[in-house]
Amino acid sequence: MAGRIDSKLAELGITLPTPATPVANYVPFVRTGDLVVISGQLPMQDGKIAMLGKVSESVSLEAGVAAARLCFINLLAQLKVACGGDLDRVQQVVRLGGFIAAPASFTAHATVMNGASDLAVAVFGDAGRHARTTIGVPSLPLDGAVEVEGMFRIA
Repeated sequence: MAGRIDSKLAELGITLPTPATPVANYVPFVRTGDLVVISGQLPMQDGKIAMLGKVSESVSLEAGVAAARLCFINLLAQLKVACGGDLDRVQQVVRLGGFIAAPASFTAHATVMNGASDLAVAVFGDAGRHARTTIGVPSLPLDGAVEVEGMFRIA
């Protein structure tokens, strides 16, 4: 029987992918007490980066928002493993950190990151409301357009 969060994901038309393996010397997540910290996730889809380059150059603002949403889906895939397969254990999305590859003149970082934040609230309701940091960077690993990391409180 699917849990409440799995049912919500299905209602939203989201199927979680197989979690990505780290691309360098780090682990995908660390659990400490009731917190799970998940390493930054790129907009991976079907084993490859779905949005490459810089937002407002080779990646439109709308595609940047979609990239942030996809990063959050990949966070959820890692989180599900960290929760032993049961996303109903998530009590709070504590914090999201977003990194947006963009030129120095770009200023709509918050709009891009809303792709992840809006999905967090859609999936978890009020428990999805979180603290957040969003910054622009000149480049990201594997030329991803967006990277999102997260911290979650679990039961």
